[in-house]
Amino acid sequence: MTERPFIDWEWVGGHLDLIGQRLAQHVWLTVLAVGIGLLIALPVSLYVQRRRRLYPVAAGFSGTLYTIPSIAFMGLLIPFTGLSTTTALVPLISYTLLIFVRNIVTGLDGVPEDTREAALGMGYSVGQLRWRVEIPLALPAIVAGLRLATVSTIGLVTITALIGKGGVGYLLLAGFRNLLPRTTAVTIGAVLSVGMAILADFGLLRLQRALAPWTRSVRARTIG
Repeated sequence: MTERPFIDWEWVGGHLDLIGQRLAQHVWLTVLAVGIGLLIALPVSLYVQRRRRLYPVAAGFSGTLYTIPSIAFMGLLIPFTGLSTTTALVPLISYTLLIFVRNIVTGLDGVPEDTREAALGMGYSVGQLRWRVEIPLALPAIVAGLRLATVSTIGLVTITALIGKGGVGYLLLAGFRNLLPRTTAVTIGAVLSVGMAILADFGLLRLQRALAPWTRSVRARTIG
């Protein structure tokens, strides 16, 4: 009896279209969830950062959403949205909000007060102060939140395979259910998921350094 290989490369070569389709779906769901989450969290964070009594409300609400288990979250949505992309996206977006709100507010809070006073003394309006001074200086914290949200979302997307929207999570689920060659499908799915997380984190780190090059010089002086 011929022993089956751990990874059946012949099967992989014959199903590159399936793997590519699931990989593209995974990337698309991640980009949508993180992008929409940032678009929601950014104006909310800018607003509550200057109205501190509202920050606990925003943090508490996003924190409550974050505590809902993903499977339960999708189960609550299915009666209203069915097995749709919306059912997958709503929990994914919700889980990014707490990360974004905390990091954006923390980054803005970290801007030195004397820097704000100097900008106002130079004639900057409140809006100019926000967009030309505070947000650029807060970029390292904001991008750090973007990195964390992206990596965690890549992992969470796999769970949406339970409703047929899980990207490479489909390979994991189908492998465990013996619908595909188990070790091959599970290994390929796991490697792709980890690989996406590593590449996304590295790419966003490079973006952070490109957008905030002064952080490298500060780090170098600190180490020296």
